[in-house]
Amino acid sequence: MINKILFRADSSSAIGLGHIMRDLVLASQFKNDEVIFACQELEGNIINKIPYQVEILKSNSIDELDSLIKSLDIDMIVIDHYGIDYNYEKKLSILNSKLSIMSLDDTYEKHYCDILLNHNISADEKRYKDLVPKHCELRCGSRYTLIRDEFYQEKSIKREKVYDIFIAMGGADTQNLNIKLLELIPSYFKIAIVTTMANKNLEILKVYIEKKEYIDLFIDSDKIAKLMNKSRFAIITPSVIVHEVLYMAIDFLAIKTADNQDDIFQYLLKNSFKVVDSFKKEKVEKVLVELINFIDLSYDEKVEILSWRNHLSVRKWMLKKEPITLEQHISYIELLKEKEDRLYFVVKQYGKSVGVIDFTNINNQEAEIGIYSRPILKGVGSFLMENILEYGFYQLKLKKLLVKVFEDNFSAIRLYKKFNFKQIDRQGSLIIMERIYENR
Repeated sequence: MINKILFRADSSSAIGLGHIMRDLVLASQFKNDEVIFACQELEGNIINKIPYQVEILKSNSIDELDSLIKSLDIDMIVIDHYGIDYNYEKKLSILNSKLSIMSLDDTYEKHYCDILLNHNISADEKRYKDLVPKHCELRCGSRYTLIRDEFYQEKSIKREKVYDIFIAMGGADTQNLNIKLLELIPSYFKIAIVTTMANKNLEILKVYIEKKEYIDLFIDSDKIAKLMNKSRFAIITPSVIVHEVLYMAIDFLAIKTADNQDDIFQYLLKNSFKVVDSFKKEKVEKVLVELINFIDLSYDEKVEILSWRNHLSVRKWMLKKEPITLEQHISYIELLKEKEDRLYFVVKQYGKSVGVIDFTNINNQEAEIGIYSRPILKGVGSFLMENILEYGFYQLKLKKLLVKVFEDNFSAIRLYKKFNFKQIDRQGSLIIMERIYENR
């Protein structure tokens, strides 16, 4: 028997596209039924992207929807709409006694329905105890997560990581966070940013990235899974897209942009994922910087760091200029476990290892520092120096940092001077510089 299923959802530049997108995934599960969508024709909608029959509503009036249900002889209505509440659903049920109602919910609202679906990984059916009728079937949690077929197909494909960062702040991006994020990210990162024609700030975004070759913009892309698979790190909202990023096993930061994202936000926070409760430059930058102690590196990471250290552009400025063997490298890292006077860190930014900082001859007052970046990566020196100062003065509580630099290493000397290091001595071709802690 073929049933008629009506989806009631809207999309626009103001409310976003998430409801329609997840409803399309759910609709695909009704393989033997006739699916119809009922939508208002709002500004920035994606009605033309719906591959089913679409009925246009002039309003969110219950009378208009009831008339449509009767005229189409609908068996089940799937409601995914913040403007439709318990009273609306109950009246709809009274007017259509044989109609089955499925309500999608992610904010624990009261519903009058036969089936309630909260497909978020954070969903807790116990919280619906007094919010739905006793006969209501609850479908909550990860086993009901709605993931598009393209992700299942893409998961099995191993692709080259072309992009360092994948950005998706919602198809509408009502807070215009895309540009704010791009202003934070250094040009040595390759970025894929996805948005839609529903984005009111799209033209401004196009102008911003026009001459920035490290940024690729994708509008209304149907290759989101592929783009994720080609990326090392993602910056997203704590919404439906979290399920997709988790499924693709990509490290990510989730920035909360709306109240209805709070449940997933709290779940991610509780489970130690990278999240911030709003966009603030300082918050985002703090979360996206990681210092990984050498002794905690995986074997592959140790091998990678050795390749940096042995690269001619790095070792030519080292006291020991000869290449280090893997055996020597591994042995030294093992030795670090027993040493209290030295620390070595790989510095990660936006999930990517960008350089190394180290502290040697550490005592209560001072330490000697070292620094080198991933070879070929340009412009990362200041970022690494900021982390040296932060860790040396505020974590180790040192009063003085010392560095030895070759007199012809002009770029390094400029960097140290930029961060207020002063020359205090020299040893042959080595200049000794220091930076004193300034209590501000």
